Amino acid sequence: MDRDLDRLARVATQRRLELGLARNKAAAEIGISKDTWKRLERGEPIREINYGKIDGALGWAVGSCVAIAEGGEPIPIEANGNDTVIAHVPVEGLRSEVQDAVAVAAVVTTPDLTAREIKALSDQIVEELRKRGILPRTD
Repeated sequence: MDRDLDRLARVATQRRLELGLARNKAAAEIGISKDTWKRLERGEPIREINYGKIDGALGWAVGSCVAIAEGGEPIPIEANGNDTVIAHVPVEGLRSEVQDAVAVAAVVTTPDLTAREIKALSDQIVEELRKRGILPRTD
């Protein structure tokens, strides 16, 4: 998929300004160069790992910069004080987030499962969450 780096530059710059972050200070705090942050805000490509660092500095879940560049929206996060980060995932994205989380957990804990078994497991969990009213009927 093509990435709209100009869109990402606009959204990221606006968010940095909303947070009152100085570009140079924000870059130093997350361990990237000020030039890397400038490239982001000029709509130029940067290394994938740096997008994730910038996500955190802007209060977004990892993957938000890439999502923005691909036409999506950032997922805001907040710390709850217990070394836990809460991501505010839009309802319409919950189903795929749950399925992705189940797939990762299944691969890590039960590496002998086939792709078909992992999909069946994640589909069953999503259906169970729908029955319990945790996930909406349509996604």
